[in-house]
Amino acid sequence: MIETLLELDKLLFLFLNGLGSPSYDAFWLVITNKLLNAFIYFILTLYFFKKTNLKYFVLLLLSISVLILFTDQFTNFIKHVVSRPRPCYEEYFQELIRLVKSNCGGAFGYFSGHASNSFALAFFFSRLLSSELKQLPIFLFLFAFLVAYSRIYIGVHYPLDVFSGAVIGSFLGFIGYFLWSKYVYSDQIEKK
Repeated sequence: MIETLLELDKLLFLFLNGLGSPSYDAFWLVITNKLLNAFIYFILTLYFFKKTNLKYFVLLLLSISVLILFTDQFTNFIKHVVSRPRPCYEEYFQELIRLVKSNCGGAFGYFSGHASNSFALAFFFSRLLSSELKQLPIFLFLFAFLVAYSRIYIGVHYPLDVFSGAVIGSFLGFIGYFLWSKYVYSDQIEKK
C-alpha cells in the first residue's frame, strides 16, 4: 500500500514538474522565496499594530517567532526521522526533472518546510484578522497553496511532501492561534 502511494506520488511529481516552462520560472522562484512570505506577514503584523498597541505588536512578533521556530524544527525532525530523499537527489530522476534552482536543498524532503510554515502562518493570520479583513483567508490560503506548489514546480519536493506540510502546518497554525487567543490576546477578545 505505502509503496503504491509513493509510486503514484513520484508519477504525479513528474507530471506536475514537467508542466513547467522557462518563461514561468522567474515567477515561481519569487513565490518560493522566503522573503516574500516574510514581507506579506510583516505587513499584516504592522496592520495588527495599527489596530492594537505596542504591547500586542511585540507579543504577536514573539508568538509568530515561536510558531515558525516550532514548525520549522518539527519539520526538520520529521525529515530526518523519515529520511525520504528529495526528488532532485534521486539518481533515476536526474534526467527527468526540471530543477529550476541552482541547488536542491537538504538531502531529505518529507515534509516540506515551505508548505508547513506557509500554511501555519496562513491559518494563524486568517483567524487573527478575518473579522476585519473578510477576504484575507482566501488570499492567504491561495498564497500558501502557491508556495507549496512552487516546491514541486522547482523540483525539490514531491506532492505528498507539500500536502503533508500543508496539513501539519495548518494544524500547528490552529494550535498557535488557539494558544494566542486563550493566553495572550484573550482579554482583547473578551472586550469585543
